Amino acid sequence: MYVCGPTVYDVPHIGHGRSVLTFDILRRYLEHRGLEVFHVSNITDVDDKIITRAKQENMDPIELARLYEAQWWKAMDSLDVLRPHQAPKATEWIPEIVDMIELLSLGGYTYSTRDGVYLDVSRVADYGRLAQQDLSNLQRSDRNFADDKRQSLDFALWKFNSKDELFWDAPFGGGRPGWHSECVVMSTGILGHNFDLHGGGLDLKFPHHENERVQAELLGYGFSRHWMHHGFVESGGVKMSKSLGNFTTLTEMLEHYDPRSYRLLVARSHYRSPLEVTKELAEEATATLRRLDQFLDRLSELTNDPSVLTRNDVALTQEFETAMDDDLNTPVALRAVFEAVTKGNSAFDNGEFELAKSYAVQVSRALGILGLRSSESKPEIPDFVLELARRRQLAKQDRDFASADSLRVQIQALGFNVEDSSNGYRVRPA
Repeated sequence: MYVCGPTVYDVPHIGHGRSVLTFDILRRYLEHRGLEVFHVSNITDVDDKIITRAKQENMDPIELARLYEAQWWKAMDSLDVLRPHQAPKATEWIPEIVDMIELLSLGGYTYSTRDGVYLDVSRVADYGRLAQQDLSNLQRSDRNFADDKRQSLDFALWKFNSKDELFWDAPFGGGRPGWHSECVVMSTGILGHNFDLHGGGLDLKFPHHENERVQAELLGYGFSRHWMHHGFVESGGVKMSKSLGNFTTLTEMLEHYDPRSYRLLVARSHYRSPLEVTKELAEEATATLRRLDQFLDRLSELTNDPSVLTRNDVALTQEFETAMDDDLNTPVALRAVFEAVTKGNSAFDNGEFELAKSYAVQVSRALGILGLRSSESKPEIPDFVLELARRRQLAKQDRDFASADSLRVQIQALGFNVEDSSNGYRVRPA
């Protein structure tokens, strides 16, 4: 699968986060189902936005791109996303991009203007097929365009520019590649002319993905067999965007919340639906994660004890996979997980340890597929706290409840709780 990656001219925003988390969950699930996944996601490191930002910062464009690329990977690692097997940079594929434009030119699909080489979309009979709309009302041919395009929907394959910007020599004139051409070359160059899945945000469906498709198909490629587009991230029902000034950087969010809280918000919403992100929702997600962590922690002794068998009548795995197979329906899959947590806690309280272990094992597996399982090591409980808990248990057995209550208060004052169950007790940080 090929997933459109970032244009590295700024720190990643939460819209980027939704994209990588959506396809990370997809990849994890496909691998869980036994499929071998080859995941490619690019880095756009040559673009007008990079050049503009570099001039503002008085930096070399490539130097600026590398700076923000490093911040991108730092954020991705914080989100615990699986790194793509290959992450090609556009600047590494310039010769192949030039070759592709020459092939399109030989086919009579391009024309040159004063500022670049353009693809003539009037030569594409089904232009707009991926967008699933009639684009004729958007197409104009009055030739009053500042860049001398023939029609408004024609797009640049190559942009002529001076050598003080990003510049490469080419037979049709020195300059830099257009965005839509970069992804075609990188995806087919690595995955072949026919591959299974191309993904990205809904905002990329048109024109970016449409323009990728037409270039590939004009060259005779089958290109992507399937397309997958996720919905926008919103705040108060308005799409997150830098132009509206309502976006929150991913870096800021990761500084204030458990990185898994955003992953949980992404999983709670179907990938094709809008995703609402607010401070209140992030805090609610953090509390939910605490509940999941406590469940797995509470039952960890059972799951690690081989003498406690598991039962085969727990339906979570089947319910989870049925939901995920249904167009990656993560909200329904999560609902099954939460129901299993409730049933597992109840079974544990009732001393049904085989049943409780079955729920815990399957919940842990499902959370791993969603990337929601905590990787944090368990905190050490000081020996003197464990001794207080032991003395409290002895006091309870002797029915000295006043002493037991006093010891509980002491333990809580030290920042810990004692939880009783039919299986004994356990001490955890408050």
